Amino acid sequence: MTKIAIKSEKLVPFGGIFPIMEAFTRDLAPVIDKVLGQRSKNIGFQYSEIIRSLMCVYFCGGTCVEDLSHLNRHLSLHPTLRTCSPDTTLRSMEELKTDNITYVSEIGNSYDFNTAEKLNGLLLDALLATGQLKASEEYDFDFDHEFLETEKYDAKRTYKKFLGYSPGVGVIGDLVVGIENRDGNANVRFHQQDTLQRMFSRFESRGIHINRARMDCGSCSKEIVEMVTKHCNYYYIRSNRCQALYNEIFALRGWKREEINDIEYEVCSIWTEKWEGVPCRLVVQRQKKKPDEELDLWEGEYTYRCIMTNDYKSTDRDIVEYYNQRGSKERIFDDLDNGFGWDRLPKSFMAENAVFLILTALIRNFYQQLMSEHDLKAFGLKKTSRIKAFVFRFVTVPAKWVKTARQNVLNIYTANEAYANVFLNDFG
Repeated sequence: MTKIAIKSEKLVPFGGIFPIMEAFTRDLAPVIDKVLGQRSKNIGFQYSEIIRSLMCVYFCGGTCVEDLSHLNRHLSLHPTLRTCSPDTTLRSMEELKTDNITYVSEIGNSYDFNTAEKLNGLLLDALLATGQLKASEEYDFDFDHEFLETEKYDAKRTYKKFLGYSPGVGVIGDLVVGIENRDGNANVRFHQQDTLQRMFSRFESRGIHINRARMDCGSCSKEIVEMVTKHCNYYYIRSNRCQALYNEIFALRGWKREEINDIEYEVCSIWTEKWEGVPCRLVVQRQKKKPDEELDLWEGEYTYRCIMTNDYKSTDRDIVEYYNQRGSKERIFDDLDNGFGWDRLPKSFMAENAVFLILTALIRNFYQQLMSEHDLKAFGLKKTSRIKAFVFRFVTVPAKWVKTARQNVLNIYTANEAYANVFLNDFG
């Protein structure tokens, strides 16, 4: 029979979270409180403390804001840093929300957008403060819409047949740089140029320049292309089907065989005007269909894909390969959905949930900084490791705060001596 001895020592199962809390406070708290302002003049929680508390949920393996009620008894043992309750965290989202903008379509339908201008500005200011982005440098930008399934009070039915929202998300590298929440039933092209204009304006006001912009066919419209052209050097947009273009494509000669990602294609390009007054280069790739595939009425024996661009120098292959790298951005949405709470939105309305989306994106950006700047190989981690692996291999370690020689000391109970190096040299 197993014998059990109960010890009343205040051991913490998440000892690795404390240096992360201190790094967050050092690197991000000043800019958060500067941008969002003072929340309390007395002993109330400041916004930086609230966002740090929200961070701890996901850095300790939690899945929703309410998990703070279980974590607080451990996190509150930090001798100087405070952690707030779930109620305070959720209440702050009410405080930070901004009114929706309502756009009316030509047929009279109304669609709500939430721009959250100040919080989107904070997203960029935080990246500049940590050095993840630098003013006066050029970057590549990706834009896409993520469809979030949720049965909130104001959620609308999306074209994917479920209730939810369809936020537009801007990305530079692995970093989220802008989010606008939208009604789930809004067409992805509807007023997208306004969303992009706001993002580009925030970049430019902070000295961030966009070299190349990459988008899917949901951005293929004259208004969007003309607007994007004003703010970046090159654009690469998946072109949608058009009968007039197919007539030109079928007449193409000089197809060149290329093997891209172990798949054989034929590529070619033409110079055309997809819309009057908007000249562009159309890079076409075609792949022969398998014998058991149905023949398409337009495409015949091939599957055609087109990339519209104003890049007249790169080869067809280079443009196709560069555009195909856009698929890796889906991992960012997967991270946010499964690791940072996007699959469990906490509030009942779009405006409050827009606050949550941006705050959790800020937290994920901070996680990317930790993984890129600190050597965590001794813990079996690499730069691309998921948050779940980080929690299991680094954060989850028994620890205890003790006071020695008038100093607070964190005792870590582990045989892995790498903790001492990481805590003192990297996070210290």
